[in-house]
Amino acid sequence: MTEAESEVLGALWRRGTMSFAALIAEVTSVQSWGGATVKTLLGRLMRKGLIASERAEGRQLYRPTIPRDAYVDSEIQALADRLFGGDVGALALWLARRDGA
Repeated sequence: MTEAESEVLGALWRRGTMSFAALIAEVTSVQSWGGATVKTLLGRLMRKGLIASERAEGRQLYRPTIPRDAYVDSEIQALADRLFGGDVGALALWLARRDGA
């Protein structure tokens, strides 16, 4: 997920299921993007399977399909895989040492 996409998904993690209008309002409160940009990012996240939509009460609602904790865990593991041969403990130790420096 790109940094921009994480802004959209982050809004859903913070607020829960939202309409398109509410999602645009939430994202544009922290980013100077237009609605078209949010719509593009939303489409990308839906194609990646990270956001789902459903129609309720006459409007489209959007929700994350993965909890934030699960996503963070997968990103940490991917970083550990890439830099520390999959050893999350080695990553944590490196971060602890760096933080103490």
